[in-house]
Amino acid sequence: MVKICCIGAGYVGGPTMAVIALKCPDIEVAVVDISVPRINAWNSDQLPIYEPGLEDVVKQCRGKNLFFSTDVEKHVCEADIVFVSVNTPTKTRGLGAGKAADLTYWESAARMIADVSKSDKIVVEKSTVPVKTAEAIEKILTHNSKGINFQILSNPEFLAEGTAIEDLFKPDRVLIGGRETPEGQKAIKTLKDVYAHWVPEENIITTNLWSAELSKLAANAFLAQRISSVNAMSALCEATGANVTEVSYAIGKDTRIGSKFLNPSVGFGGSCFQKDILNLVYICECNGLPEVAEYWRQVIKINDYQKSRFVNRIVASMFNTVSNKKIAVLGFAFKKDTGDTRETPAIDVCKGLLGDKARLSIYDPQVTEDQIQRDLSMNKFDWDHPLHLQPMSPSTVKQVSVVWDAYVATKDAHGVCILTEWNEFKTLDYQKIYDNMQKPAFIFDGRNVVDAEKLREIGFIVYSIGKPLDAWLKDMPAVA
Repeated sequence: MVKICCIGAGYVGGPTMAVIALKCPDIEVAVVDISVPRINAWNSDQLPIYEPGLEDVVKQCRGKNLFFSTDVEKHVCEADIVFVSVNTPTKTRGLGAGKAADLTYWESAARMIADVSKSDKIVVEKSTVPVKTAEAIEKILTHNSKGINFQILSNPEFLAEGTAIEDLFKPDRVLIGGRETPEGQKAIKTLKDVYAHWVPEENIITTNLWSAELSKLAANAFLAQRISSVNAMSALCEATGANVTEVSYAIGKDTRIGSKFLNPSVGFGGSCFQKDILNLVYICECNGLPEVAEYWRQVIKINDYQKSRFVNRIVASMFNTVSNKKIAVLGFAFKKDTGDTRETPAIDVCKGLLGDKARLSIYDPQVTEDQIQRDLSMNKFDWDHPLHLQPMSPSTVKQVSVVWDAYVATKDAHGVCILTEWNEFKTLDYQKIYDNMQKPAFIFDGRNVVDAEKLREIGFIVYSIGKPLDAWLKDMPAVA
C-alpha cells in the first residue's frame, strides 16, 4: 500500500489529503502537525476549518485510510510521498523584510525529513513558495541524505476558499513540476498516478520545477491584478457617475477578458494574494528587474488605496467624524463561505475606524470573537506564523464588541458596513434595521450585495462601491 504523509494540517493540507484519501482508497494518508489542538480538532466533530463539503469527506475516510496525528516523525519515516504544506510567512525583519518569504518552517521540515528517513522518498512542495525553493530544499536533503534518494516535486494548489472541495473534486488543472532527469520524470509519474484516480489526464500538466513554482505566483498575481483593476475603475465610476456593475458587465462580455474576478469590492484578502505578489516583487528585484517589480507592487497599492478610500468615505459622510459613534460591521471573513480572516480587508477598515475612535459591533456567521480580537491586535504579518508562535492572549480592543446576530450588531448604530458578501446579508429585514438605528442611518456596502434603491426608499443613505453617489454623499466628498 502506497503511504502519503502531509506535514501541515491547515487550509491546504487538510482538505487536499481528505480528498486524496476519498478518491484513492488503496492509499493510506496521514496528515501530521505539531499543533495538538489542531490535530484534536481534525479528529473531533468540530473541524478546525469551515469549508462546505469538507466534513462529509473527512467523516467518510477518517480512521479507514485517513489519519490525523501529532507523531510527525513516525509518519514521515513510513511515507513514500511526503507533501510539505507548512507556513511560508512574509519576513518581518532582515534581508527582504516585508516582501521575501520566510522559509524557516520549510527548512526545518526538510531537515527533519532528511533526519528520520530510512527509505527513498518523493518530497512534494504544496505550500506557495518562492521560485527556486526546490533547489534549496534539494540541497538540504542531499547533503543530509545518508545515501537515501530524494526527488523534489512542485505541486502548487489552486484552491479557492469556500469552494475548495469542489475545486479538488473537479480541478481546472493539476500542476506537477519536477527535474528533467529520468528519476525526476519517474517521480512525476508516481504523483500523476495518484491524481489520475479521479482527474482526467488532459487536466494534469507537467513542467519543470521552476515553471511550476512560478506558475502559482503568476496565477495569484494575475487574479489580484484583475481585482485591483476593477477597483481602480470603481473610483473613476464614482467620480463620473458611471456604474461599475454595468462597466464590468460590458467589458466581461469580451471573450478575451471574460467576466470572472471583475466584481468591485472593498479590496482583496486571503492568505495568498498579497503575500505572493510581495514575493514576486522581491524575486523581480533580486533578478535586476525593478520595472517589473514596480508594476506588480502597484496591484498592492491599489488594494490598500481601496480600503483607505472606503474608510474615508464613511468618515466624510458622517459629518467628518465617527468618534464615539456605533458602527455595525457585517462580515469579517475575507470572503463568504469561509471562516478565514487572513489579510481580510475588514482588518484595515476596522483599524481605520478605530483610529477615528469609532465603537464597532461586529457580526460574522463563521468567525469567533477570539479570532477577531486577535486579528485587530496583531502586527501585520504575524497571522502567518504557526498558532503557537502567535500572541497567546491578544489584548482586547475595548471599542470592539462581537455579537452573534446582525440585528444586535445594528441596533442603535449610526452606520452599517458590509464587508463580506454572505448571502444572509441580502435577505435581512432592512426596515427593522432602519427603525432601530440612529438617524440619519447610513449603509456602506463594501461588496455591492444590497439593493441600494430599495434601501434609499426605506430612508437609508447608501454608499455602494463604484455606483453613482446619492446627493448626500456628493455634498460630503471623501478625501482620498
